[in-house]
Amino acid sequence: MTPVRRVALLANPAAGHGHAPRLAAAARDRFAELGIEAQDLLPGSAAQARALAEQAVADGVDALVVVGGDGMLHLALAAVVGSSTHLGAIPAGTGNDQARAHGWPRKSVAEAVEVIAAGHTRRIDVGTIETADGNRTLFGSVLAAGFDSLVSDRTNRMTWPHGRARYNLAILAEFVNLRPLPMRVTFDDGTVVDDDLLLVAVGNTSTYGGGMRICPDADPTDGLLDVTIGRAASRRKVLRQLPAVYRGTHVRRPEVQTFRTRSLAIEAEGINAYADGEYIGPLPTRVGLMPGALTVLVPATGSR
Repeated sequence: MTPVRRVALLANPAAGHGHAPRLAAAARDRFAELGIEAQDLLPGSAAQARALAEQAVADGVDALVVVGGDGMLHLALAAVVGSSTHLGAIPAGTGNDQARAHGWPRKSVAEAVEVIAAGHTRRIDVGTIETADGNRTLFGSVLAAGFDSLVSDRTNRMTWPHGRARYNLAILAEFVNLRPLPMRVTFDDGTVVDDDLLLVAVGNTSTYGGGMRICPDADPTDGLLDVTIGRAASRRKVLRQLPAVYRGTHVRRPEVQTFRTRSLAIEAEGINAYADGEYIGPLPTRVGLMPGALTVLVPATGSR
């Protein structure tokens, strides 16, 4: 266990349909009841969020606590990795897939605060992404390229509806336009998959899209990335597979291949990569791993 005496609350004002600042205030009050000093960080932009997070870590807070979803956690990684500051969360996003991975309570602010206050920790791996322009980005959950990233492209272009409904509508629209995508995936052992593919998903953790178990056996403590490759298939076959993704049983289908690796390269024309639900950039990209690079605060049953 690690004593937690001082935390910084990094809230995404847009998360939880705008309720994140209220949740942050409730968390701050509960921390105070537990004798823990909590500093509010309320950024107005992504750049400001990065700056505030980096300053809080430089000031030596015991934990950077994200009040938001996977996107704000994605942003916070760069500030925390390589420091003595732990990462915690008050989940307030749409998908909350990293909350699922680490057992962070998703329905109660008080319970989430108590997990952080208890100080149980776990060391986890952090994914790395290098794009052709030389930029390097960290990710915590899943990198997606192919059908999934086309859905994200469309979702980002849409202004209505809001929340999960917009993502579901984008899935439907892209499904109608489903087409083979020539892609090349090269693994660190020299294995190459060069074919028409539906998607490539690289998982540090198992889920994306609000609980879709795309890489069902991914373990963020094993020093390996789990890769799920979906080969091109008919719309009918894809439609039959969708419910299986939520159960994680899609990996048993002949059109799906899985791999474990420490690094890989993904190449395709006109396809973007997304990680933790956030836009990364166009392929090609190289994906790697920093084993045990981050300490997260977790429930006692998940600590190691």
